[in-house]
Amino acid sequence: MKLGIAVTDPHDWTAAALLKAAVDRDFETYLIDLRHTEVVIEEGVVIYCQGLALPTLDALVVRDVGVGPMEGVSFRFDVLRQLEMQGTLILNSPEAIRNAANKYHTTYLLAKAKLPVPATFSVQNKEKAIEMITDLWDVVVKPVFGYKGKGIIRIRNGKMVEPNGSISPVPWKHHIAQMIDSWGMLYIQEFIENQGRDIRAFVVNGKVLGSIYRSGREGHWINNLSQGGTSSPCCLSHLQERICIEAAEAVGTVFAGVDLIEGSGGTMVLEVNGTPSGAGIYSSCGVNVAGYILDYILSRSL
Repeated sequence: MKLGIAVTDPHDWTAAALLKAAVDRDFETYLIDLRHTEVVIEEGVVIYCQGLALPTLDALVVRDVGVGPMEGVSFRFDVLRQLEMQGTLILNSPEAIRNAANKYHTTYLLAKAKLPVPATFSVQNKEKAIEMITDLWDVVVKPVFGYKGKGIIRIRNGKMVEPNGSISPVPWKHHIAQMIDSWGMLYIQEFIENQGRDIRAFVVNGKVLGSIYRSGREGHWINNLSQGGTSSPCCLSHLQERICIEAAEAVGTVFAGVDLIEGSGGTMVLEVNGTPSGAGIYSSCGVNVAGYILDYILSRSL
């Protein structure tokens, strides 16, 4: 079987784990960077990347499509959709990755599936955004297409709170106006008081393979590992496992990182990651998710 692994970081742990698992299973494997994709449309359509004709792949696991200007990112997703239409198995599917990458749409899909999510508000008007935030006591404002906890701000009781818990001198209303000018809309979510941690669970093909607590640094309210958080093993309840499995399904993913938060109102889903890293689950739980993903691909070929 001819397998592609799409990645932009040559040192990515998950891509390396997928590559090793693929070699162990005798896949003919190619690491590709979708930012180098080229398409020629004349009498037919030729799609290739780094000298490889992409339609010759039986399957393509997408670890990373690459960031950048919207036109480039959109083009790479179009190519993935076209490969899928031509018969290549894409994991996760372009639709699922798009669903997961868009926090607003993810929250909509989760709520539609009747899964618990924090109260969420999406607006396009500055005055309405300021009015809404003023009426709420503690909220976070997130970029809809953000990642790794970047660009998130918190406003509590009329003051902007820095990631380390200190009060920012920046006037929050001015900052909100700048954000809506830049993004065209705001995604506002109630802040869920917690124990300084959240949960990341890794789901593959309807099963939770492992879960970790992600704990922020002392006094910090952002728990992402990329923001200095630390991981430790977590044992989910049966209810939490069901929520994770249903969340991955609602977004359309075969494999996913599902982020949960435990507050006074119970467990809620924060996000679903459609191109998740397996490094945290491996280091804390000893579970290598790469083999499970490739076994799913093998099962599809039988």
